[in-house]
Amino acid sequence: MTVRLAVFDCDGTLVDGQAAVCEAMEAAFAFARLPGPPRPLIRRIVGLSLPQAVRHLAPDVPEDLQRMVVEAYKDSFRSARTGGTLEEPLFEGIAELVDRLAQSGWALGVATGKSDRGLSACLAGHGLLDRFVTLQTADRHPSKPHPAMLEAALHEAGALPGAAVMIGDTSFDMDMARAAGVRAIGVDWGYHPADELAAAGAEVVVSSAAQLGDYLS
Repeated sequence: MTVRLAVFDCDGTLVDGQAAVCEAMEAAFAFARLPGPPRPLIRRIVGLSLPQAVRHLAPDVPEDLQRMVVEAYKDSFRSARTGGTLEEPLFEGIAELVDRLAQSGWALGVATGKSDRGLSACLAGHGLLDRFVTLQTADRHPSKPHPAMLEAALHEAGALPGAAVMIGDTSFDMDMARAAGVRAIGVDWGYHPADELAAAGAEVVVSSAAQLGDYLS
């Protein structure tokens, strides 16, 4: 039996963590006594692993300060979560989409720049953790667009690349899908505009969770 696998990005695709990411990054740069990057630049790097994101935002900063920013970001995000102030709401229609795809026979996965702990806490908080058969994070793989996360997801789910889709909101997701030989589907409610997603190889860019469900039906 052919396994159909739908792998989602998390931030910007499943959940809206824009404010949380920006606030944690600003706090991390302030802790390292560095000028904070503009929020439009912060939003552009969502999806990369944290060390690579910091390198993009502060390429001329010494590595020891980059590492300080990385650790301060983790501390800030962790404090917000444990303090109950972290907000990562699901985008409209995502819970229904997950149910719809599962009921129609899709196996579901996530490939994200989040940490293992961060992803598990996010999905568990929305009651979705048990809906995914494979969870791949930056803790165990190179940053997107390297295909390692998707390759591991395919292996764990027992799916072939031709029977899988990668669903994401950034060109990093589309590039990763192409590198893994997986179909790329873009969503226009995240961090990169639709034209960039199409240019990076998205076979379609959808405007709602319902439209995505129709496309995969």
